[in-house]
Amino acid sequence: MKTDTNVPEVKAIFKEIMEAPEKMFDMFRIDMKQACERAVTELIKVELSGFLGRDKYQHFTNPKLMSEKNYRNGSYSRKYTVKNIGTLDINVARDRLGKFESKLVNKYERYEKAIEKDIALMYLSGLSTRGISLISKTLLGRKISPSEVSSVNKELMTGIETWRVRPLHDFKIKYLYVDGVNFAMRVDHTIEKIPMLVVIGVTEENQRMFLTIQQGDKDSASTWREIFKDAKTRGLDPARIQLGIMDGLPGLEKVFKEEFRNAKVQRCQVHVARNVLCKVPRKMKQKVADSLRDIFYAPSKKKSLEQYESFVEKYQPEIPSAVKSLSNSIHSCLSFYSFPKEEWISLRTTNVIERVNKEFKRRTKSMEILAGEESAYRLLCFVALKLELNWRSAPLGRNNLPVLEKFTQHT
Repeated sequence: MKTDTNVPEVKAIFKEIMEAPEKMFDMFRIDMKQACERAVTELIKVELSGFLGRDKYQHFTNPKLMSEKNYRNGSYSRKYTVKNIGTLDINVARDRLGKFESKLVNKYERYEKAIEKDIALMYLSGLSTRGISLISKTLLGRKISPSEVSSVNKELMTGIETWRVRPLHDFKIKYLYVDGVNFAMRVDHTIEKIPMLVVIGVTEENQRMFLTIQQGDKDSASTWREIFKDAKTRGLDPARIQLGIMDGLPGLEKVFKEEFRNAKVQRCQVHVARNVLCKVPRKMKQKVADSLRDIFYAPSKKKSLEQYESFVEKYQPEIPSAVKSLSNSIHSCLSFYSFPKEEWISLRTTNVIERVNKEFKRRTKSMEILAGEESAYRLLCFVALKLELNWRSAPLGRNNLPVLEKFTQHT
């Protein structure tokens, strides 16, 4: 299409469009693409003139430039992809001595920075490298290989790593949620289940935030000790920590108490209930589950301990192993009673961090296998950042009191 068309040409174009209306915008895009190709080619020529210090057919006036005797030397063709336009065929002007490198279109770049951002966002939002490669031609105007997608995403690591290990001096943290989740990850040419350890903090303003996302052995007490020490090195004040909410990972409770001496431990009641119920015969499970609910949802710690004593008296003769399992954890299951009532429903379990783990799993489901530790950090930290933004409008404990009262009024 031309902008200086005459009446017959306009009629011919209109007829062509009416025969296939869906192609109208394709025609516009082709015209825009050709205009961009011409514009970029001419701009590079102007850039070369500035580099040489003279316009085309103009003699040298600078003695220094005269001594170099550098001249224009035709051009070479290359492709460059631009967002919303497609792949341009550009003629890049060059000099005889091969010293000129355009800053407008860098020598080794194949597409503009805006496309790199789109690739990164598609990857972080759920598409795999292979999936992006398959749709890239349609969406971006150029086919992007899976290796190119990986290369682009590596540039995200600097910002992500800065956020992941950011200083914690300015945050007044009072509670910690602690857990680990396994992911299938490629390690030394094999596929292994690798745990990612997660610590979520709750500030004195009841805002949740990620303190740690770190690869490590979740069943190792020494690993958790290093996790807590690292957080303290980054500025976490151990004297402010009042409570740690966790499940029964080996050695975790002991390490937590040693690193945060002023804090109590809250064992996740869901995990404790599961451990108890797995030792109960099938025909008794519902009855025992109801009794556990009476203990965990009692309106006060005193009432809860009374319910516990009744549980022991009632079930000790029939299911002593289940009673012993509950007895081993009962006091750490009831630590939440020492804190504000509106927070009880949030402090009883590790649901806060379990929901995070579900989001992590949902995001990585399309990938099946993570490419390595850095790939895991890129994905999980992106999910974590989005979750933190959502948490700002939902402080811990808000609107939970009515829910708690609904459960407790029947105990």
